[in-house]
Amino acid sequence: MSIDLDAAPDTSTPLADTVMSADLVRLLRSRVTTSERSGMTVATAPFDASPLPFVHSSSEEDVEVAFRTARRRQPAWEAVPIAERARIMLRFHDLVYARRAQGLDIVQLETGKARGSAAEELGDVLITARYYARTAEKALRGNNRRGAIPVLTSTRVHHVPIGVVGIISPWNYPLTLAITDAIAALMAGNAVVLKPDTQTMFTALWVVEQMLEAGLPEGVLNVVSGEGPEVGPYVTDRADYVMFTGSTNTGRTVAARCGERLIACSMELGGKNAMIVADDVNIERAARIAVAASFSNTDQLCISMERIYIHTDVYDAFIAAFVRRTDDLTLASGIGWGADMGSLISAKQLQRISEHVDDAVAQGARVLAGGRPRPDVGPFFYEPTILADVTRDMILSFTETFGPVVSVYRVDSVEEAIERANHTEYGLNASVLTTSTRRGKQIARQLHAGTVNINEGYGAAWASIDAPMGGFRASGLGRRHGKEGLLKYTETKNVAVQRVQGFTRPDGVSDKVWGEGLIKSVAIMRRLGMK
Repeated sequence: MSIDLDAAPDTSTPLADTVMSADLVRLLRSRVTTSERSGMTVATAPFDASPLPFVHSSSEEDVEVAFRTARRRQPAWEAVPIAERARIMLRFHDLVYARRAQGLDIVQLETGKARGSAAEELGDVLITARYYARTAEKALRGNNRRGAIPVLTSTRVHHVPIGVVGIISPWNYPLTLAITDAIAALMAGNAVVLKPDTQTMFTALWVVEQMLEAGLPEGVLNVVSGEGPEVGPYVTDRADYVMFTGSTNTGRTVAARCGERLIACSMELGGKNAMIVADDVNIERAARIAVAASFSNTDQLCISMERIYIHTDVYDAFIAAFVRRTDDLTLASGIGWGADMGSLISAKQLQRISEHVDDAVAQGARVLAGGRPRPDVGPFFYEPTILADVTRDMILSFTETFGPVVSVYRVDSVEEAIERANHTEYGLNASVLTTSTRRGKQIARQLHAGTVNINEGYGAAWASIDAPMGGFRASGLGRRHGKEGLLKYTETKNVAVQRVQGFTRPDGVSDKVWGEGLIKSVAIMRRLGMK
């Protein structure tokens, strides 16, 4: 929430104090580009609903300062050899690893997620930094292409940075989504202005601080703060390229603003991801995978499963194992290890989950597991929930719930499962469980999704960092990861050299003779196999 600067002194709660010292809070706050005249935001710790330390907001003028600074510093950063940029990223990798306990503490404090889920995103930061440090130089290297006239024309393609990349990152994976896109943009030679979600500012500022300590020059990576609807447009309207992760509705708004300015953007948006359980699965293994795919990070994960289509031959056995394993999950509040599932992010998210489940139950859905809030564990906790008999009339059948709720469906064939899995506007991620890899690949080819995991829920595709990741249709634009996730932050420049007379008509030659000669030369090159 936003508050006036004079309305509240600095907040201090026992939970926050155990994670961040006053000196650390002051250091991280100093990394926000702000005049400290535009108020502040105060987030809430999900574990106990206590206030977190405030962060000053950025005004439109502050955002302008951040972009001016980035534009001023970008040319010098572009001039830094890629090998030196890579050394900074590897030092960053080592700092994040050495201070991983502190980073995990801050992630848990601001998100309420289980520590295992926090560890997943810290690990993702490490592998992304290492991957681009080791591969960027080769990917960005110019390469020769075939010229217009063989031998006489040489053509070389160069990848040059776009300029200043604006990154708008969400609260659900605040560590990895704040910095991994920035890693690729920075390795490509761009400067970055980052606007994290106000709920998770300290997580983003902590990881930015590690990058700066690793040697990234001041002003190349700048952070602005404030509520998304207010500050987000300031970023979009000034960036040379926008990377946005969030809801599909907001993504459409961001894409429209980018379209008006004729700048490119990349987006990972919503999903209503489906899992298919074939008739040949190992029941216990399938159930274990389904639990992790459905309830990791309290299912506040764009690529987690919200629909499961189960072949009728294994439906009863799979459901029994799936429910049993779900009931065995440990819900716990607090910093540290030991919980299988943590808290939802906020009261607003808890209300959304409750409304989706209550609507389904009122229309005839059966609760097989969970189905209720758990205020005895924490203010925003909700049990991992499995629903059967869900119909298209129910909100959660077609709308992304983004919480620990999954609907299960009996199908008579894999073909039916594929058809129903594809019956959605989204296309982010999918999962296929089968003992036959060949069969799994055949099913995967028919699913309309940017990533498909066989015998996994989401981790196999996401963690395969050398391969692109992104969504079809309403699930987004562009790709992150892999060479594609690096080159999207560049413009492609074609430099052609004509060694002797080429396309300019010589003096004394008529246009007819010259034009017909060019056409005949093309035919000759074709006969010689040159074009």
